[in-house]
Amino acid sequence: MPVHRHLHDRQGSVFAFRSELDRWWAGRGQRLTLETQGASVPAEPALAAAAPATAAVSPSPVPSRPARRWLWLGAAAAITLLAAALVWLAQRSEYLWRSPLAEARFVPLDFTGTEQAAAISRDGRRVAFLANREGQIDAWVHEVGTGDYRNVTHGQTRDVVNPVLRVLSFSPDASLVSIWTKESSGPNAGAAGIVVVPSAGDGPPRQYLRPAAEYDWSHDGTRLVYHTTAPGDPLFVREAAASPGSPDRRIYAAPAGVHCHFPLWSPDDAYIYFVRGVPPDAWDIWRIRPSGAGLERITRHDTRLTYPVMLDGQTLIYLATDADGSGPWMFAVDVERRRPHRISFGVESYTSLGGSVDGRRLVATIANAHSSMWQLQLGQEHAATVAAGGPTLLSASGATPRLGSDFLLYTASLGGSNAIWLRSHGASHAIWSSPRASVVGAPALAPDGRHLAFSVAENGKTRLYVMERDGTHLGLLSDSLVLRGNPSWTPDGNSVVSAAVREGEPRLMRFFLNGDAPLLLVSDYSLDAVWSPDGRFLIYSGPDVGTDIPLRAAGADGRPFPLPGILLPRGARRVAFLRDAQTLIVLGGELGHKDFWLIDLASGARRMLAAMPEDFDVRDFDVTASGSQIVFDRVQAHSQLVLIERAR
Repeated sequence: MPVHRHLHDRQGSVFAFRSELDRWWAGRGQRLTLETQGASVPAEPALAAAAPATAAVSPSPVPSRPARRWLWLGAAAAITLLAAALVWLAQRSEYLWRSPLAEARFVPLDFTGTEQAAAISRDGRRVAFLANREGQIDAWVHEVGTGDYRNVTHGQTRDVVNPVLRVLSFSPDASLVSIWTKESSGPNAGAAGIVVVPSAGDGPPRQYLRPAAEYDWSHDGTRLVYHTTAPGDPLFVREAAASPGSPDRRIYAAPAGVHCHFPLWSPDDAYIYFVRGVPPDAWDIWRIRPSGAGLERITRHDTRLTYPVMLDGQTLIYLATDADGSGPWMFAVDVERRRPHRISFGVESYTSLGGSVDGRRLVATIANAHSSMWQLQLGQEHAATVAAGGPTLLSASGATPRLGSDFLLYTASLGGSNAIWLRSHGASHAIWSSPRASVVGAPALAPDGRHLAFSVAENGKTRLYVMERDGTHLGLLSDSLVLRGNPSWTPDGNSVVSAAVREGEPRLMRFFLNGDAPLLLVSDYSLDAVWSPDGRFLIYSGPDVGTDIPLRAAGADGRPFPLPGILLPRGARRVAFLRDAQTLIVLGGELGHKDFWLIDLASGARRMLAAMPEDFDVRDFDVTASGSQIVFDRVQAHSQLVLIERAR
């Protein structure tokens, strides 16, 4: 709701209450006047009739002292009643709520490149961020108020973890920049750890915390909170004064498959706030005492939520997508009243956020992502070599492609709304759109090639639809469950498999076209099912483990199906079969850049199929039934650092 409309509605409520109070007080005053004249007080209808005549004859005499006393008592009671009503109204409707960024000054920082994972020092004088400026991702530091930007890693930390999370921080005195990385070799390969480099850029990386992922120092500097990447992302508190070798105290661990990120001390160090949920887009803010007691849920977005920042002891701001999938936007919440308010509007989306200790200075990255579709021709040798020429542009816009016999389904915007498009013989047209809903994941094509299934998010609910390929005969399969990931059709075409949240995690379920009740198919964490060409089994992705995603398999009856151990990097859940049930195409590489790989399901052996150009960020793809062509989307996010100076 626009701010001016919100205020107008609240003011209307207050004015209506005041009008009622004025009418009550006018009647009360007339009654007191008649009592001072020694007149008997008539019944209410007679009073209404007599009052005008009395006023016309003569003015009311001055009230006596007892009457004046009653007048003052009545006025005091009315004022008390009005104040109580206004307090009640403010508490119920937050009429007096004001954006914490009202009158704030937004200052873009002058840096050429794509910035992400912004952080700011406690005193607000230094900003750190990741950028791909010299052909590699490095950490940079900026001195606020100057034109000084310096590379502090120089290609020495290639295994930086997902910048969607808080991978950069400053030491309390801002002399060091810490980076969440994973070890690339040795006995601890893949393990998470924190390295630091001097913020002056004059030293090599060195180990800081191990094993640890995201962390935060208490404001008094006596304690450290961090989480590891073990199942449930357990949270630990370390005492700075503890003797070397003393074990850290574990205060919380979520169930396996549920993750905890962005630990953050409250200004008084009485609470630790953190983001808890199920990847990729079912998160909320929780808090817990440093002792491990008093776990509480603060927000109820159940969407993608990142980068919480405390401005003071009561106000928390963070980034989150709306229920329709738009954003991420900036939100604010009073941690006691717990009614979130969206405080950013427009077409930009925020990808990271950091704040100084006093909450007066913030840094953010604002991105405008664009997705295009490309195609890659495969060679003839078992359709496992890439033809010369590299990828070619297929469409300047579009994402989540799905291939039919002679057509392509994909998602793209339509006049600001999310839509499903069909492309055939070089021409495209929208077959479904809604100004109030957005498509969740990718559309799924039925085995007959004539029907498709898709999920949408609308008004806080998710719905599963089926319809004809031309956009007709829209039917609703489910609107009572929280759906996640990409749907897929069973080989017989009689049902659709999609992940629904059960007991806090996504699990694959079958939704029947004949109206039968949905049936649980896989009882553990499971997302994005892909059926084998022969229909014997399906492959799905399990819960994120650190920075990896395990692939698992189930038979048509939902029972476990043998599969070699396969781990994919985070952000690479999409897989596809290459012509037969033996070979799988997957994405492999680092976040922000991935290549196409082939995996033999009998042995688990993998080899590269196609190396993508360095500036290609591939998120989703599909392969033709003949295995001769891959169509994929390429995401280009142009982001910019912004310094936010709050008004005092």
